[in-house]
Parts: sequence; structure tokens; C-alpha cells
Amino acid sequence: MKSKKDVVVIGAGAAGMMCAIEAGKRGRSVLLLEHSSKLAEKIRISGGGRCNFTNLHTRPEDFLSQNPHFCRSALSRFTPQNFIDLVEKHRIHYHEKKLGQLFCDDSSQQVIGLLRRECDSAGVEWEMPCQVSNVSLLGIDGSRFLLETDRGTLATDAVVIATGGLSIPQIGASPFGYRVAEQFDIAVTPLRPGLVPLIFAPQQLACFSEIPGVALDAVVSCNGVRFRENLLITHRGLSGPAILQISSYWRPGLPLHIDLLPDLDAAAWLLDHKYSATLLPNLLAQHLPRRFARVWSETIVRGQSTGPVNQYSDKSLKQIAAQLHDWQVIPDGTAGYKKAEVTLGGVDTRELSSKSMEAKKVPGLYFIGEVVDVTGHLGGFNFQWAWASGYAAGQFV
Repeated sequence: MKSKKDVVVIGAGAAGMMCAIEAGKRGRSVLLLEHSSKLAEKIRISGGGRCNFTNLHTRPEDFLSQNPHFCRSALSRFTPQNFIDLVEKHRIHYHEKKLGQLFCDDSSQQVIGLLRRECDSAGVEWEMPCQVSNVSLLGIDGSRFLLETDRGTLATDAVVIATGGLSIPQIGASPFGYRVAEQFDIAVTPLRPGLVPLIFAPQQLACFSEIPGVALDAVVSCNGVRFRENLLITHRGLSGPAILQISSYWRPGLPLHIDLLPDLDAAAWLLDHKYSATLLPNLLAQHLPRRFARVWSETIVRGQSTGPVNQYSDKSLKQIAAQLHDWQVIPDGTAGYKKAEVTLGGVDTRELSSKSMEAKKVPGLYFIGEVVDVTGHLGGFNFQWAWASGYAAGQFV
């Protein structure tokens, strides 16, 4: 027997470290296990290396779940301001980029350092790297759980699963947390990539593949949900914040509805220019990136696209306007977990206490962070869920 601890947290990411900190503050003996040799890689690479650590406008409505009210309790008890207080305590300079998104001025490494110092202050112990091969009930010495690891056997009263999801496997994502849930007969909702670029069949957006990197402001809608942010043309399809957001709501076979000119009455504008000798792509380039205007005109309007606007009938101009406000494209699929920022689905929240994150069927077993079926929008919401769910569990483990 290597050791006996009050709490073992498996996974030293955002949620796991927050939980360990809070449990340690309560005087619990806490051991944090991390299978990677690099700490908190997902925090490190987030936000372009500056970590979009929360969003000022966080609301329960910014999260997807089969049980949409589950997240309310944790989010209300640990708010964006609570994490901002921590950031300011550690004298980390930050700024709001847009839409309530807060980033470090310097580096995401500052957030990792903050969490590590808070863990040390709370007396949290570490084993890293450490692989857990088995979690079983009814350990010895009256403890609830026995953990088999590549560093020996651990006995503990409480186990917290903070192992994340399947997104970004190249930095160590694994299905470990889902396997533990299934081992204890705890349901897991269907999993799929979220906040992910969308790809298209070669013939559908073939012309657009020649202009990768072009970005434009657009409203993208699907399944009754809409987002207005930048859309980015890629070699394989579409990306950018608007597409990443809508990807969480898209399902195979559904079209995306894209409003390319959300601030303009396109029909009135085109009809105002119906006597103009300006070529259609050149006119569209007044409001759209020039290369995109050219390719879009050639693809959507077809044979007439090189002609001047005064060669179009009023009916044709109105049809073009309708397409500008509702360009419909059907993705062929997503770019997969390798490019996804999060995993949609996870441990079924109906199996967990919204107050403590403890499994109802297995006292002493907790699930927090991305492994749970709570997924935020793009823009710092998933980190806020990590902090809030970790904080909630840390009060009870």
C-alpha cells in the first residue's frame, strides 16, 4: 500500500486543480494525479496562448446539456468575478477582448502558475506523470475506493474524475472518465466534437478552397440558433468563431443558413444600383472581401456573374439579395476531435448531484469539468464551467 488519502483527484486540468484547491482549503488530504508529463496543456494552448479564462456574461443559457438546468447551481456559487478575484490576487494583468471574453495580457502560463501556487498553499500533493489503471470500490482500512496506478496502490474516501473529454487527443485526451462512469453503471450521453470547424464535400465548396484565409462578418444559423461573428474560409470548408459556435448545434444533413450582409437590406441596395455599369462582384466587394465576392458570384449567380449590374432584371437582383441573406450550405461533417475545442455530451447530469457533482449511485465518486454533459459556447464559458464545477465538488469531497 502506497498511501491513504481523503481525496484523490484524477486529472490536473482546470477543473481538477480547482477542486483540489478547495478540498485542500477544507483541511482534506488531497492527492492530484496527472497522466501527462506536462501540466494543464489545454490551458496553455487556449486563447492563442493567452487563455480566455472566463466570460463576464456567463449565463446558464450559454451551455448545452440534455439537462439544461443542471449547471445553474454550480455557476451561481462560483462566478466569473470569483475567478477574476483570484487572477487579481496573483497580480495577473488581463483584458477584455470582445463580448465579455477575458484574456491574460501576457501568457496562459500565468493561469497555470496561479493554480499551481494555490494547490501548494492548500497542501495538495502531486503524482505526475501517473497512470491510473483501475478504480474499484471497497478498499481496505475502511476507505471507499482502491486505485491501481503505475506508481502503486492508493486508498481513498473520495475519487474525483476530472479527466476531460476526447477533444485534442494530440495533447493527451482520453476516454478514461467515461469508462469509469460506465464501470459504475453511470450513464454517458452520446459524444461528439464541439466548437469544431466544418468540412464540405469537395464539389460543394470547391471554388472557395482557392481563397483560404478569407474572413467576413456573418450571421450563421442552424437548428433555430444563430451566432454573429467572423466566418473563415479554409481549404476544407468553413471555420471561424461563428462556425465553431454553430457546430455544436449542427447535425448531419442539416443546412447552415448564412447571412453575408446582416447590416444591410441587400434587395434595396442592389435595386438602388440597378442602372449601374459596375460588375456584380465589384459591387459586392463594397461590403464583402473582394476575393470572396468574386468566387461567391461565380458560384451562386453562375453564368451572369461577370456582367454589369444593369444587365440584371429586378427579379434577378432580388433573388441574389435573398441568397446574400440566406446562403445555404450543407456540411459533409466536422473536422473531428483533433480540431475540436470541446467534447459535447458526457456523464449524464441526471446521475449527479447539481450541488456537489457527486454520483447519486456511488457515494464518494465525483465528476467535474468537460467529462460531464455540460458544454459551453466559445469565449471562456468552458473554463468558467471547469472552475465552477471544480469549486462545487471541492466543497463536499
